Amino acid sequence: MAREILTVAEMTAADRAAVLAGTPTPVLMERAGEAVGRAVRARYQRRPVVVWCGPGDNGGDGYVAARHLRRHGWPVVVEAAYPPATDACRWAASRWRGEVRTLSATLSDDTLYIDAIFGAGLSRPLEGEVAGLARDAARQPLTIVAVDTPSGVHGDTGRSLDGVALAAELTVTFHRRKPAHVLIEGRKASGDIVVADIGLASMGAASLFENAPDLWLERYPWPAIDAHKHSRGRLSVVSGDAWNTGAARLAARAGLRIGAGAVTLLSPPAALAVNASHLEAVMLAPFETDGDLATKAQRADAVIIGPAAGVGEATARNLRALAQTGAALVADADALTSFQNDPSELFACLDRDDVLTPHPGEFERIFPGLLTRAPERISAAREAARLAGAVVLLKGADTVVAAPDGRAAVSLNGTPWLATAGSGDVLAGFIGGLLAQGMESFEAACAGAWIHAACGALHGVGLIAEDLPGLAPKILARLHQGA
Repeated sequence: MAREILTVAEMTAADRAAVLAGTPTPVLMERAGEAVGRAVRARYQRRPVVVWCGPGDNGGDGYVAARHLRRHGWPVVVEAAYPPATDACRWAASRWRGEVRTLSATLSDDTLYIDAIFGAGLSRPLEGEVAGLARDAARQPLTIVAVDTPSGVHGDTGRSLDGVALAAELTVTFHRRKPAHVLIEGRKASGDIVVADIGLASMGAASLFENAPDLWLERYPWPAIDAHKHSRGRLSVVSGDAWNTGAARLAARAGLRIGAGAVTLLSPPAALAVNASHLEAVMLAPFETDGDLATKAQRADAVIIGPAAGVGEATARNLRALAQTGAALVADADALTSFQNDPSELFACLDRDDVLTPHPGEFERIFPGLLTRAPERISAAREAARLAGAVVLLKGADTVVAAPDGRAAVSLNGTPWLATAGSGDVLAGFIGGLLAQGMESFEAACAGAWIHAACGALHGVGLIAEDLPGLAPKILARLHQGA
């Protein structure tokens, strides 16, 4: 089952629904605090613990965690940043029989700190002693476990409020991840994340998901027993000129490795010789004009245009021509930048089966100002998909895939080893190969991004883009075993 990501409002609604269904808030709080204590005991050796408790239900979770850790023999002290201010927090505080003191100015490397001051719902900057605590904690290596989100990190954006927030080594959240747990700023502040089940039901209407195989594996286009190369899909890739051919070949090879049955590199005449000298299973066909290109791509199920295609009117004409063929398009790199002076012209060429794969710079060229205006990357990608009428994959350590209907997914398996030239060309190839095999565009983009990251992680140190297509079979074999 696909794993939802819930906004703060959606999580509040899930809590409220549980209470209305007969589970009192103190019961939920007991489960949450016990889950925090259990996560601490599973990860750390017994040591002195200080629990920083806030005034609301997050603080209540802290009082419960303190009680459970003390019951298991851990030396625990509560430091109350504020007096309890909600009924549930007062209930939890009343059951804590240990020491309660005010926030201490002295921090120790030997102590484990549990941050239960504020959770994901905080909407104002940290103030006073808590802000000072966050600044002091940033200046020395501390072991901090956060409850829900580190205090000062906004649950829906992952950003610190007014630039001041605690950072954790481990964060224990409940029921589902929040956007702060998947967007890169919040992930860096949260450390490792444990999602604890506290007995809440799925809301059933989520449109934001973790990009993982359970989101798309049931729709993966494994070949039928009677498959042949044409039934497995025909992919075309547009090459650049003679001095810019490698990117398209990377995409073509990736499309072949991901399962497309027949892959053709469509090449300007001047680049035929250099392309021919590097190709084996990938076929090669020349084109001279945009009309000729469209004719050569007429039988393709999907076409990739953009990797080192050249920025300018020629590439724009080629994309417009390909849009008339009925093939699903993957528009990347130069194909996007070629429309920077009139993005609406690009959008007019697209439909819901097409996929745009910009990095943040390219995104800014065709959706100017959107990343700055949006509260976070998920909202920006969703709005971009709506404007374009196509799937948008916004690359990054927290790659977001968004569909025009509002669905979105965020990748959690990104790896820094993918930060190498040509990596994005391989990603375009993976997505194009899946589209050619008939996978729906949103699922194809999600699957391509996940497999791409899994390949990068599998290789690790020393990865170059040429390695990635050859790593795909190992990842696909693992997926096939779980399908």
